[in-house]
Amino acid sequence: MSTSDTLIAERTGNVLRLTINRPEKRNAINDETILALTAAFREASQDTEIRVIVLTGAGEKAFCSGADLGGGVFAFDYSEPKSNYADMLRAARLCTVPVVGRINGFCLAGGMGLLAICDVAIAADTAKFGLPEVKVGLFPMQVAALLQRMIPPRMFAEMCYTGEMIDAAEAQAVGLVNAVVAPDALDAKVDEMVARISANSPTAIRRGKYALAATAGMAPEQALAHMEAQAGLMSLTEDAREGMTAFTEKRKPQWTGR
Repeated sequence: MSTSDTLIAERTGNVLRLTINRPEKRNAINDETILALTAAFREASQDTEIRVIVLTGAGEKAFCSGADLGGGVFAFDYSEPKSNYADMLRAARLCTVPVVGRINGFCLAGGMGLLAICDVAIAADTAKFGLPEVKVGLFPMQVAALLQRMIPPRMFAEMCYTGEMIDAAEAQAVGLVNAVVAPDALDAKVDEMVARISANSPTAIRRGKYALAATAGMAPEQALAHMEAQAGLMSLTEDAREGMTAFTEKRKPQWTGR
């Protein structure tokens, strides 16, 4: 897994840790960071040995404070139908590896988009969340495409139109994060979540995450039809056969990831 100046990619066993490395900018993302994140998510999807991705920011102050306003993120080429930031969000959503967000501080603007692509998220109780774009004459357009499906409509409208931040407890109350802990307990809680996910079949999780993404916009009957086929395919995998055999034999399964 490649590493850039603005994104550190560290692999330990089956866990890939992606750290936005711009603490002096409160981990604001520039174009280099966005492209590096896009490549990392795509590469992880092709590596069947990776079971979990942990996404975080360097230092103690910020997870990601959004786009670096001087970093070329808003230098759109209007001849292109897609932007680099939106492509990064697409790559993350299509990634079949579960993403655990380690929210260690400010999570603002484009950083909220990164939070949205995390499958689960653990936050320090000092973290702050917000969509302050209106304060600089912008609006969280691309972020809204994901977040408006996650946050109750009136709370989302308030965050968008006031640009004001909410604290970690409020973020947990509206479902943005799974757990809130003291800063010195953050790593232990993240490690616990990683261990709980890693203990299960990587094949089941990869195929399950793919199926959930594929059916997200479907009507119930379409989703049921799609999932019927997926359920049949799952039973043909090595992990499914091993899991059911291990259950019968009352032993711990040995996952192959196939």
